[in-house]
Amino acid sequence: MAELSARAAALAPPHAHGAPAAVAAFRAAPEDFQVEEDLGFAPAGAGPHLLLKVRKVDANTAWVARELARYAHCRPHDVGYAGLKDRRAVAVQWFSVPLPRTRVDFSALVSPQFTVLEAHAHNRKLPRGALAANRFRIRLRPAEGSVAQLAAQLAPRLQAIRLQGVPNYFGPQRFGRDGANLTRLEGDVAALHPAERGFVLSAARSVVFNAVLAERVMAGSWGELQSGDLAALDGRGSFFAVAAVDEALRGRAASLQIHPTGPMWGQGEPATQGGVAALEGAVAARYGRECAACTGAGMRQERRSLRLVVHELELAEEPEALLVSFRLAKGSFATAVLRELLVAPAELPDGT
Repeated sequence: MAELSARAAALAPPHAHGAPAAVAAFRAAPEDFQVEEDLGFAPAGAGPHLLLKVRKVDANTAWVARELARYAHCRPHDVGYAGLKDRRAVAVQWFSVPLPRTRVDFSALVSPQFTVLEAHAHNRKLPRGALAANRFRIRLRPAEGSVAQLAAQLAPRLQAIRLQGVPNYFGPQRFGRDGANLTRLEGDVAALHPAERGFVLSAARSVVFNAVLAERVMAGSWGELQSGDLAALDGRGSFFAVAAVDEALRGRAASLQIHPTGPMWGQGEPATQGGVAALEGAVAARYGRECAACTGAGMRQERRSLRLVVHELELAEEPEALLVSFRLAKGSFATAVLRELLVAPAELPDGT
């Protein structure tokens, strides 16, 4: 088994489709990175809450939530949102606030960093994870050469991703700047502020998953079922045990209907068997501090798909850039797609 440091597993895990040859910038301006939430359901139309569709630009999700709370005259804790969105981006996401006692015109709320596009009555606070997918539109600016040359470089890689997906790594934003959330594990995690502790524990859990996935990528089995796996149905939270791999299961995995899973660490042992369990146990032994933090916090053993299907993946040419668009299931990272497509200029070693 290859030794992979926690920092490498978090910030530079191995590629599944080989090292990308294309070099392009993809976040020169907030407008170059656009994401829109797809809730997967319609507002109820009545109830004690309001669902607010908000467009934010270069703004932190938690900051927007606090501003909405101030305008709605409620506590920041009473504001709901399905998930965090990148700050340096244009993001359209949904928030909920308790229905104000007196009428509030959210369309009149003027801010250079966010705008309320819609407001609908709803029956409950919006909980974390309550969305179906995220749609991305990301502008790629070639570091050298023409837009057409960049498109030609990306074409075979795009086709491979359409057919095989990408490793479902947690992105570097999960681990903080330069992996700072992992460094905080060296201290007393219980003594941290609850919000900061949550980020640190999430990073600990995520790096163990990334390390297991990295082993499967290096072995070439990240998209293939093995005896002893727990397999996930694509786009579903359910999974089932794989006692033996037959042709039917191989076919379903090849067509991206089902995927092997990896551990989201917690109390107890993963329910995998055989060689899969041995691999996960060996990784857990290497990441003893991270696993101990998860179990000590009372987290449960859960599973996450090792493979990410990239839906509606398209590329369009602009005069000075390419626009790549795709849809991802909730909880997955656009950076997992981008890192298989290209290298950003800032990631090149000195002298390149």
